[in-house]
Parts: sequence; C-alpha cells; structure tokens
Amino acid sequence: MIATAERARGVAAFDLAAWMDAQLPRVEAALTQALSTDGPASLGEAMRYAVQGGGKRLRPLLVLAACEAVGGAQEAALRAACAVELIHAYSLVHDDMPCMDNDVLRRGKPTVHVRFGQAQALLAGDALQALAFELLTPAEGVEAAVQARLCRLLARAAGSQGMAGGQAIDLASVGQRLDEQALRHMHALKTGALLQASVEMGAACGGASPAAAQALAQYGAAVGLAFQVVDDVLDVTQDSATLGKTAGKDAAHDKPTYVSLMGLDGARTHAGALLGQAHAHLGASGLADTRALAALADMVVRRNH
Repeated sequence: MIATAERARGVAAFDLAAWMDAQLPRVEAALTQALSTDGPASLGEAMRYAVQGGGKRLRPLLVLAACEAVGGAQEAALRAACAVELIHAYSLVHDDMPCMDNDVLRRGKPTVHVRFGQAQALLAGDALQALAFELLTPAEGVEAAVQARLCRLLARAAGSQGMAGGQAIDLASVGQRLDEQALRHMHALKTGALLQASVEMGAACGGASPAAAQALAQYGAAVGLAFQVVDDVLDVTQDSATLGKTAGKDAAHDKPTYVSLMGLDGARTHAGALLGQAHAHLGASGLADTRALAALADMVVRRNH
C-alpha cells in the first residue's frame, strides 16, 4: 500500500498535460513534413486526411516517453513516433473499409473510403505503410543498427504476428464466444502489438539494459491490452459523438468483447488490474524517471469513464 501511495503521488506530481503540450507539436510538425512530399494530388490529399486533424497520438507519445526514460536519441525517437502513427493510420483506413468493418465515421468525420472512394483509400493505406519505413531509414542522423532494430519491431507488430494477424482472428471470430485466453490473444495482436512496439521502439533509441527493456515491453503489453478493454467499455457506454466513431458496432456485428465476456463491471475491474500491472513493470525497470509512461498508462484507462 505504501508503494502504491508513493506511486500515485509521483504520477500526480507529474504534469502530463504540460508534457504533452511540449511533445505533440513536434509530432504534428514532423508528420506534416513527412506528408508534404510530392505525389499524385488526390493520393496525397487522402493520406493527409487519414493522418491529420484528429487522433490522440498515444502511440507517438509512448515512443517519446520510453525514449526519455532511457535517455535515448531524440531524432531517432521522433522518426519512430511518426512511423508508428502512420502505421496506425493506415490500419484504420483499411479497417474501416467495406470488406472489413464497413464503418463510415472515424475521428468525428467521414472515413477515408467514404470521402475518397475505396480504391483511393486502399492506395492511401498502402502508401502510409511504405512511408513509415522510409521515415525509419534516413540517409543520416540515425545509426544503421538502430534503424534495423526499429524496422524489425514495427514490421513484426504490424504483420501476421501482430496487428494484421489479430485482425484476421477478429474477422474469423464474428458470432463466436471466445474464452478469456483466446480474447486476450486476439487483442494482444490486433491492438496491443502496436502499442507495445511503440514502447519498445522508444527504448530501442537508447541504451536500456536488457532487464529494463524487458520491463518496458511488459509495461507496453499491459497498456496495450488495457486500451482494448477500455475501448470495449466505451463502445457500450458512450455515444458516437463522444467517441468520434460509430458506437455499439461491436455488439451490432456480434463480435466477442471484454464486456460480452466479463460484463461491464468486470471489464472495468480488469482494466484497473492491467493498469496495476503496467505500473508494477515500470517499478521493476530500475529506470530513474518513468513518470510520463506512468501518467500515459493512467490516461489510457481513465479516458471517458
């Protein structure tokens, strides 16, 4: 209990809003620059529409916070922060398409395929994915070994053993009742892998010890799963205007969720337990200052509920 109280005081003393106010303009400026390259006008417009003008930028913030915790290189971390956000944006573009979730609202505005058509949305997602890896491999400014590590982490999190694999399981699970282990596995891939990779990529920009890197990876896994549990709660407790996307669609599509498995109160309790795990892993990391990471974990679980 003493450790918990000390942790709470430490997080409370950290001004997350001020920290985010300092970090987010850097991310937005770098994303704007990355998306300003010449190309077919309509494709560039669709790419910018998918990325700009909305989103919490949680994944870039996790990259930057983890880099800060290990004293890493800021240039590499900013590139990694933008790369992971581009992968996230591409996944949303494709996820919203009629062949997947067939959603018409994202971040409070029409989805990319509604605004630009399905073909252009498909190309925009493909181009955003390619741009992410281009950002990770500059001609100078980031060591080659760090570039390779960042590319491997992001590719694995986005591919068949991560986000894409989780989405495939999700599509195959419509109308089925998954047990907790199967549901956890699906969401650890579909949602958690990219959030965990964000933390690992930030840590890879510095010289974290193997023990610290492992603790940060476990923190990222707990936060990633907590994010999905809270998402499931919000899907049944908030309206579309608040969420910026279509509310209640999981139940409407008969998808397995933490709420359908555990009930609303059970899902909320589970999110709280995962938050406790995330803080415990930070405590075990041995790193001097993980306040930004701790505060981001709190933000994930406490958002809108």
